[in-house]
Amino acid sequence: MDERSSSSPAGTETDLVSLRQRRSKVIYQFTQQNLPACKPVLSPAWVISMFFVVGVVFIPIGIVSLHASRSVVEVVYRYDGECIPESFRSNKLAYIMDSSIHKNCTIYLKIPNHMKAPIDIYYQLDNYYQNHRRYVKSRCDQQLLHGLRYRDISLCAPKDVEHGLPIVPCGLISWSLFNDTYTFFRGMDKLDVNRKNIAWKSDRDHKFGKQVYPFNFQNGSLIGGASLDPNIPLSDQEDLIVWMRTSALPTFRKLYGRIEEDLYPDDIITVKVLNNYNTYSFSGSKKIVLSTSSWLGGHNNFLGTAFISVGISFIFLAIVFLLLHLRNPRQFGDTSNLSRN
Repeated sequence: MDERSSSSPAGTETDLVSLRQRRSKVIYQFTQQNLPACKPVLSPAWVISMFFVVGVVFIPIGIVSLHASRSVVEVVYRYDGECIPESFRSNKLAYIMDSSIHKNCTIYLKIPNHMKAPIDIYYQLDNYYQNHRRYVKSRCDQQLLHGLRYRDISLCAPKDVEHGLPIVPCGLISWSLFNDTYTFFRGMDKLDVNRKNIAWKSDRDHKFGKQVYPFNFQNGSLIGGASLDPNIPLSDQEDLIVWMRTSALPTFRKLYGRIEEDLYPDDIITVKVLNNYNTYSFSGSKKIVLSTSSWLGGHNNFLGTAFISVGISFIFLAIVFLLLHLRNPRQFGDTSNLSRN
C-alpha cells in the first residue's frame, strides 16, 4: 500500500505530460492544416464525371418537383379595391376609418379544376413590412407565456399600457391583428371552415400560455385590428398565434382555415367578406387564396425550375470541358509522387 501510494503522484504527472503532448500535437496539426482529410486531385476525368453526375441527378429531381407544384390547384382573388363603394373610391382611407359604414362585401370565385379536400384558405397581404425593426421588437414573449405575472413589458411600447393598466397581449404585432372575415357558400349551401390547428403545435404548446387571457386589449382610442375574446386563453387564439409569427418579406400569406370538402370544376363559390382591415393607408393590397397542397407543399415552381436549371448547366459545362479535353489533351505525371513538402 505504501509503495503504490508513493508511486501514484509520479504516474499521474506522467499521464498529464502525455496528455499535454497529445493536445499540443493535435493543435499543431490543426493550425498547420495537417489533419487527416480527403485531398482529391482534380483531374479532368474526375471533374467532368462529377459534373455529369450532378446534372443527371438534379434534372429528375427538378422534373418531379415541378410536376408536384403544378398539380396544386390555386385560386387567387384581390378584393380590397372591389370592396370599396363607388362613392368612396376617391377617398378609400375615409371609408375604412369610418366605423359607422358597413364593410360587407360579396365576391365570387370560380373553381378551375377539381380541388381535393382539405383546401387551405389564406389571406395574402402585399406591401406590408412585418420585418420592420420596431414592429418586430414590439412584443413580449414572456408575457405571452406568463401573462400579468410578468411585469417588464417595456419592449411593447407604445402598446404596453392603456388607461394605466397593462395590455395582454401587448405590442404592435398583436395590436395590428388581421380582422377581415370570410364566409363561404356553394350555391345556397354554406361551406364549413375548420379554423382549428392552423397554428404550429409548438407555438400553441410552448409559446402561448394556457392560463393567460386577453386583458385590456384594443381598449384605446385607436383600434389597430381584431379584438380577442377575454374568456379564451391565448393558446387557443390561433388567429393571433398565426399572425404573430412575423413574415420576412413584404408579400406574405397566412393560413385562415380549411374547407373539408371537395370543390369541383366550374363551381362558383360566393364569399361574404367583412372588409375591416386597413391596408389603404400604406398602399397595400389584400387577396384571398384557396389552395390545395402536394407532398412538396403549396404552389411554388421555383424549386423545380432551380433544380432543372442547375442540372442543365452542369451537363452543358461537362460537355464543354470534355470537348476541350479531347481537343487539347494534357499529359499528367504520376500523382502518387505528389507531396506537400
